Amino acid sequence: MTDELRLGIVGFGWMGEVHARAVSRLAHHFADLPRRVRVVAAADPAPDDRLGRAARAYGAEVLVEDWHDLVARDDVDVVSVTGPNHVHRDVAVAAARAGKHLWVEKPAGRTAVETREIAAAAREAGVQATVGFNYRNAPAVQRARELVASGRIGAVTHTTVRFLSDYAAHPAGALTWRFRQDLAGSGVLGDLVSHAVDLARHVVGEIGELVADDGRFIPRRPAAAGAASHFSRGGQGPLQEVENEDYVSALLRFADGSRGVLEAGRTSVGEQCSYGIEVHGERGALAWDFRRMGELRVCLDQDYQDASYATVFVGPEDGVASAFQPGAGIAMGYDDLKVIEALRLVESIATGTPRGATIDDAVVAAEIVEAMRASIVERRWVAL
Repeated sequence: MTDELRLGIVGFGWMGEVHARAVSRLAHHFADLPRRVRVVAAADPAPDDRLGRAARAYGAEVLVEDWHDLVARDDVDVVSVTGPNHVHRDVAVAAARAGKHLWVEKPAGRTAVETREIAAAAREAGVQATVGFNYRNAPAVQRARELVASGRIGAVTHTTVRFLSDYAAHPAGALTWRFRQDLAGSGVLGDLVSHAVDLARHVVGEIGELVADDGRFIPRRPAAAGAASHFSRGGQGPLQEVENEDYVSALLRFADGSRGVLEAGRTSVGEQCSYGIEVHGERGALAWDFRRMGELRVCLDQDYQDASYATVFVGPEDGVASAFQPGAGIAMGYDDLKVIEALRLVESIATGTPRGATIDDAVVAAEIVEAMRASIVERRWVAL
């Protein structure tokens, strides 16, 4: 074991804690980890006791309200960027220029321009930059990717990717930063579509052309009362305008000539984390649902007609599943995917070669999101 990496986390809400838990568990799962990671600092201006929790639960020794103070420190090697979208570009660019490696949550920037600025800063500084596209880390998704690449289902014909949630379905849900264009950059496009795009690219391949539509189903919400998450109820007072989209759908044409459908929504009653992908090929098919993360439904090696699916449970041979559970059918969870994400960051830093989802993947996702925006406004197909 070589020297440790010292992590500073900007934004210590839910996702900041997810990052802290992930690095705290790394050595538990990966005994030959090239470098240990330790949480040393946290920055958050929230009036609640987030910073106190960073110290008590994760051992952070440096607690600051202003992220500039964290980024400037010589005893921080890696910066996790987990605050609201509007701070991502500024924090990430400053951290890269200060020689810090980056772990940036998606969307990395509010726009493709901001995302490219982060990528350029990381490239010029020679630092590694991992991005929070965690769903690609599921061992079942790795098996799906391998099945597609091996040709087991034949040439891909069509793909469906759906990311539906109800976190914003209540009309009294608070109007937090996620619903403001200047703070979030977009609504479901940045929050869920960016994930869906990365999953589709990772399993199937590049997207060449698309046409999209959107919808805003709850146009006004009550203001947030104090520090609030996007699951919180709003306070009393007049309703305020929601500035971005609740729903997006798109038709996709992949570079390999196959077709696709993408759908994402945050106001979908009856849906909680309904995130998944279905891929059909000339000779077979597969399907994965995040809610049953350790299962992959496969239709393989049968006739073209009257073929049926079977459920395959993730086993130790899939991805890095063996680092978490010794046998098939033993469930993994969301936090485990972030541990794998942290592993890829450490490997990237140790080898100097990007591993896992990188800032370049975030740039491609942001450019696809921009293409969807253009398609929605101009009501036309857009080539990438």
